[in-house]
Amino acid sequence: MARKISKEMTFAEIIEKFPQTVPVMLKYNLHCVGCHVARFETLQQGAEGHGMSEEDFKKMLAEMNKAIEKGK
Repeated sequence: MARKISKEMTFAEIIEKFPQTVPVMLKYNLHCVGCHVARFETLQQGAEGHGMSEEDFKKMLAEMNKAIEKGK
């Protein structure tokens, strides 16, 4: 099974399965780690809600998946 983050995953799901991605989210000013809506909000919804451009979102998603591959 491929281990990859998608834009439809919730923050809680990502943080639980791939904690090594938290520094990447923080780098992009997504401080959703402790937010009460993290259980329900998708990565894409959170990024849009914080005004992230689509280009930055794609970069962040690629970095998050790279962090998983590297096991960081």
